[in-house]
Amino acid sequence: MKKLFVIIISILSSTVMNAQQVEDQLALKRLVDTFSNLADVKDVDSQILLFTEDAEVISKSGEQVFTSKGREEIGKAFSGFLALFDVVYHLNGQQTVDINGDTATGISYCFVTLIGGGKKNQSGVRYHDTYVKQDGRWLIKKRESDFMFTTIEDMPK
Repeated sequence: MKKLFVIIISILSSTVMNAQQVEDQLALKRLVDTFSNLADVKDVDSQILLFTEDAEVISKSGEQVFTSKGREEIGKAFSGFLALFDVVYHLNGQQTVDINGDTATGISYCFVTLIGGGKKNQSGVRYHDTYVKQDGRWLIKKRESDFMFTTIEDMPK
Protein backbone atom coordinates (compact mmCIF):
# COMPACT_ATOMS: atom_id res chain seq x y z
CA MET A 1 0.00 0.00 0.00
CA LYS A 2 2.85 2.37 0.86
CA LYS A 3 4.40 1.71 -2.56
CA LEU A 4 1.12 2.52 -4.32
CA PHE A 5 0.84 5.76 -2.36
CA VAL A 6 4.39 6.77 -3.41
CA ILE A 7 3.57 6.00 -7.06
CA ILE A 8 0.35 8.05 -6.93
CA ILE A 9 2.13 11.01 -5.30
CA SER A 10 4.89 10.77 -7.90
CA ILE A 11 2.37 10.82 -10.77
CA LEU A 12 0.49 13.75 -9.25
CA SER A 13 3.72 15.69 -8.74
CA SER A 14 4.80 15.22 -12.35
CA THR A 15 1.32 16.25 -13.54
CA VAL A 16 1.49 19.44 -11.47
CA MET A 17 4.96 20.20 -12.83
CA ASN A 18 3.75 19.62 -16.38
CA ALA A 19 0.71 21.83 -15.81
CA GLN A 20 2.99 24.63 -14.54
CA GLN A 21 5.26 24.23 -17.55
CA VAL A 22 2.30 24.45 -19.94
CA GLU A 23 1.01 27.51 -18.06
CA ASP A 24 4.44 29.16 -18.34
CA GLN A 25 4.74 28.33 -22.05
CA LEU A 26 1.32 29.86 -22.73
CA ALA A 27 2.22 32.95 -20.69
CA LEU A 28 5.45 33.38 -22.66
CA LYS A 29 3.60 33.05 -25.99
CA ARG A 30 1.08 35.62 -24.81
CA LEU A 31 3.93 37.94 -23.78
CA VAL A 32 5.49 37.79 -27.25
CA ASP A 33 2.12 38.22 -28.97
CA THR A 34 1.17 41.14 -26.71
CA PHE A 35 4.48 42.83 -27.57
CA SER A 36 3.58 42.62 -31.27
CA ASN A 37 -0.04 43.72 -30.77
CA LEU A 38 1.10 46.80 -28.86
CA ALA A 39 3.67 47.63 -31.54
CA ASP A 40 0.94 47.48 -34.18
CA VAL A 41 -1.10 50.16 -32.38
CA LYS A 42 2.05 52.07 -31.37
CA ASP A 43 1.29 51.79 -27.65
CA VAL A 44 4.90 52.06 -26.52
CA ASP A 45 3.95 53.07 -22.96
CA SER A 46 2.25 49.69 -22.45
CA GLN A 47 4.83 47.84 -24.52
CA ILE A 48 7.80 48.81 -22.36
CA LEU A 49 6.04 47.42 -19.28
CA LEU A 50 6.57 43.98 -20.81
CA PHE A 51 10.30 44.45 -20.12
CA THR A 52 12.24 44.37 -16.86
CA GLU A 53 13.48 47.74 -15.57
CA ASP A 54 17.04 46.84 -16.64
CA ALA A 55 16.13 45.13 -19.92
CA GLU A 56 18.32 45.23 -23.01
CA VAL A 57 17.18 45.26 -26.64
CA ILE A 58 19.65 44.58 -29.42
CA SER A 59 18.45 44.94 -33.02
CA LYS A 60 20.58 43.58 -35.85
CA SER A 61 19.92 44.37 -39.48
CA GLY A 62 22.77 43.37 -41.75
CA GLU A 63 25.88 45.03 -40.38
CA GLN A 64 23.90 47.58 -38.33
CA VAL A 65 23.43 46.92 -34.62
CA PHE A 66 21.35 49.12 -32.30
CA THR A 67 21.33 48.62 -28.54
CA SER A 68 18.96 50.11 -25.96
CA LYS A 69 19.14 49.51 -22.20
CA GLY A 70 16.47 50.14 -19.61
CA ARG A 71 12.79 50.86 -20.12
CA GLU A 72 13.22 54.58 -20.73
CA GLU A 73 15.84 54.15 -23.45
CA ILE A 74 13.94 51.26 -25.02
CA GLY A 75 10.75 53.34 -25.05
CA LYS A 76 12.47 56.25 -26.79
CA ALA A 77 13.96 53.92 -29.41
CA PHE A 78 10.62 52.19 -30.06
CA SER A 79 8.71 55.50 -30.25
CA GLY A 80 11.20 57.02 -32.66
CA PHE A 81 11.20 53.96 -34.90
CA LEU A 82 7.42 53.45 -34.97
CA ALA A 83 6.84 57.14 -35.72
CA LEU A 84 8.42 56.56 -39.13
CA PHE A 85 5.48 54.41 -40.26
CA ASP A 86 1.75 54.84 -40.87
CA VAL A 87 1.05 51.10 -40.64
CA VAL A 88 2.81 48.55 -38.43
CA TYR A 89 1.80 44.89 -38.74
CA HIS A 90 3.30 41.86 -37.01
CA LEU A 91 2.44 38.26 -37.84
CA ASN A 92 3.95 35.94 -35.23
CA GLY A 93 4.89 32.36 -35.98
CA GLN A 94 6.54 29.56 -34.08
CA GLN A 95 8.06 29.97 -30.66
CA THR A 96 10.23 27.57 -28.69
CA VAL A 97 11.11 28.14 -25.05
CA ASP A 98 13.31 26.49 -22.45
CA ILE A 99 12.04 27.16 -18.94
CA ASN A 100 14.20 26.80 -15.85
CA GLY A 101 12.21 27.89 -12.81
CA ASP A 102 11.72 31.66 -12.96
CA THR A 103 13.98 32.15 -15.98
CA ALA A 104 13.56 31.10 -19.58
CA THR A 105 15.04 31.56 -23.02
CA GLY A 106 13.17 31.45 -26.27
CA ILE A 107 13.24 31.94 -30.01
CA SER A 108 10.25 33.47 -31.79
CA TYR A 109 9.69 34.15 -35.47
CA CYS A 110 7.81 37.15 -36.84
CA PHE A 111 6.94 38.60 -40.23
CA VAL A 112 6.77 42.40 -39.95
CA THR A 113 5.24 44.81 -42.45
CA LEU A 114 5.96 48.53 -42.07
CA ILE A 115 4.34 51.10 -44.38
CA GLY A 116 5.36 54.75 -44.46
CA GLY A 117 6.84 57.39 -46.71
CA GLY A 118 5.40 55.71 -49.78
CA LYS A 119 7.33 52.49 -49.06
CA LYS A 120 6.41 49.03 -47.81
CA ASN A 121 9.10 47.29 -45.78
CA GLN A 122 8.67 43.59 -45.04
CA SER A 123 11.07 41.73 -42.77
CA GLY A 124 11.52 38.25 -41.44
CA VAL A 125 12.63 38.62 -37.82
CA ARG A 126 13.93 36.04 -35.37
CA TYR A 127 13.80 37.13 -31.73
CA HIS A 128 16.23 35.56 -29.25
CA ASP A 129 14.72 36.32 -25.85
CA THR A 130 15.66 35.92 -22.22
CA TYR A 131 12.70 36.02 -19.84
CA VAL A 132 12.34 36.30 -16.08
CA LYS A 133 9.33 35.77 -13.88
CA GLN A 134 8.90 38.62 -11.42
CA ASP A 135 6.00 38.76 -8.96
CA GLY A 136 4.35 35.86 -10.81
CA ARG A 137 4.53 37.61 -14.21
CA TRP A 138 6.85 36.83 -17.13
CA LEU A 139 8.84 39.79 -18.53
CA ILE A 140 11.45 40.21 -21.25
CA LYS A 141 14.93 40.70 -19.77
CA LYS A 142 16.81 40.69 -23.07
CA ARG A 143 15.64 40.70 -26.68
CA GLU A 144 17.94 40.26 -29.64
CA SER A 145 16.08 41.05 -32.86
CA ASP A 146 17.71 39.51 -35.92
CA PHE A 147 16.25 40.99 -39.10
CA MET A 148 17.09 38.04 -41.31
CA PHE A 149 15.81 39.65 -44.52
CA THR A 150 14.06 42.83 -45.56
CA THR A 151 12.38 43.75 -48.82
CA ILE A 152 11.39 47.32 -49.65
CA GLU A 153 8.85 48.21 -52.31
CA ASP A 154 7.26 51.43 -53.52
CA MET A 155 3.58 51.65 -52.57
CA PRO A 156 1.17 52.17 -55.47
CA LYS A 157 -0.24 55.67 -55.63
